[in-house]
Amino acid sequence: MTKTTDSTSRGPLAGIKVVEFAGIGPGPFCGMLLADMGAEVTLLERAGGTFASQLFGGGRKAVANRGKKSLCLDLKHAATKTLVLDLIRQADVLIEGFRPGVMERLGFGPDICLTLNPRLIYGRMTGWGQSGPLAPRAGHDANYAAIAGVLDTGRRHGGAPWAPPTLVGDMGGGGLMLAWGIACALLEAQRSGQGQVIDAAMCEGAALLAHGLFNLEALGEWHGHCAIDSSAPFYDVFACADGQWLSVCPLEPQFYASFLSRLELADDPDFASQQYDSTRWPRLKQRLVELFASQPRAHWEALFADTDDCVWPVLSLQEAPSHPHNAAREAFVDIAGVRQPAPAPRLSRTPASIQRPPPLLGEHTQERLTALGLSADEIARLVALGAVSVAA
Repeated sequence: MTKTTDSTSRGPLAGIKVVEFAGIGPGPFCGMLLADMGAEVTLLERAGGTFASQLFGGGRKAVANRGKKSLCLDLKHAATKTLVLDLIRQADVLIEGFRPGVMERLGFGPDICLTLNPRLIYGRMTGWGQSGPLAPRAGHDANYAAIAGVLDTGRRHGGAPWAPPTLVGDMGGGGLMLAWGIACALLEAQRSGQGQVIDAAMCEGAALLAHGLFNLEALGEWHGHCAIDSSAPFYDVFACADGQWLSVCPLEPQFYASFLSRLELADDPDFASQQYDSTRWPRLKQRLVELFASQPRAHWEALFADTDDCVWPVLSLQEAPSHPHNAAREAFVDIAGVRQPAPAPRLSRTPASIQRPPPLLGEHTQERLTALGLSADEIARLVALGAVSVAA
C-alpha cells in the first residue's frame, strides 16, 4: 500500500539529493518520479508561484510536487546565488526546464555547476532541445508531438489529428525520458565518478515513444487499412445507448472469434469473411456501431466481463479510481484531499512511496537554509531583503 510519510524513504533512490528549479509540466513530473522513488527533492520556487501553479493549482493541490520540499527564493537576487550554488554543490541531480541560455544567464549553467560538483547529473528539459533552429522557440505538448510526426497518428481514421493532452510530449516524451536519462547517468556516475549533462527534448522523446508506429510506416501499413489506426472494426471505440463508450480490441484471431460468438455474430454472413480483409471493414464497423448503440454500457460490460475478448469500458477520470481492478491494486491514492495515481512501477524490495503531501510555497525555506548552516538571524535578514520567502 502506498503511504504518505515524513520518515526516511527506503525507495531505490533514497539518499539521492535533487535540486529542481520550478517550472511547468515535464520538469515537475520528472522530479515527482524521483521523489516517489525516495530521492530528496528540493524545489526552488519563486514568490507568487509560476504559471504551472496558476494552471494546475499550487500548494497541496499540486500533484507533481508531492514528496518535495519547497525553498522559495528570488533567483535574481544577489544574496541568493551563493545559497543556490551551495545546494548544487551537495546535490546529485539538478533539474531545469528553462529555454536554452536562461540558466547560463542566471549564473547556474552546466559549466559552472559541473566545475563546482563534478559528479552532478545536470538534467535539461526543453521542447526542442538545446540546439537546432527551433531551440529558442516556445511550444507546448501538441506542438512537440506534431513536429515529431506523432500527433498525426492520434487521428481517428479520416478525422482530425489529436492526442491526449500532455501525455505524448510533456509527460511521456519529456518528464519520463528525463527521469530515465537521470537514472542511467546516476548508474554510470557510480563507475566513473563523473557527472554529465542530459539534453532531453520533448519532440525527440515523443518520436521515440512512437517507434512502433514508425515501424508500421516502414512496412507501408500506417494510415491506410491498419489494424490499430481505427480503420478496423475490431480496434476502435464505440458509443453505447447511454452515451458511454467501449474500447473494443480483439486483434488476435482467437479473441476475435470469441468476440463474434459472444455477440452471436459467428454465423452472420457479413462477418464470415477473413478478419483482416480490409475491404469489408467499413461495412462491419457500421454493423458494430449500430449494435453497441442498442444497449447501455453496463449491458456490454456484463456480457464481456468473464472473457478475453478485449472489450472494456472507457472510464472517466472520476470513474477510474473506483474500478474494481484499480481499487484492488490501490492504483490511486488520496493525498491532502486530492485523488491521484499512486507511484509506479512497483518494486518488491524497495517500494516507492509518497514521502509527504505537495508543499506550501516556501514551507521548507527555513529548514533547507538551516541545513545549509544559516542561523535564524541570517534567514530573517534574507526574508527582510526579499531574497527568500517562507510559507504564510
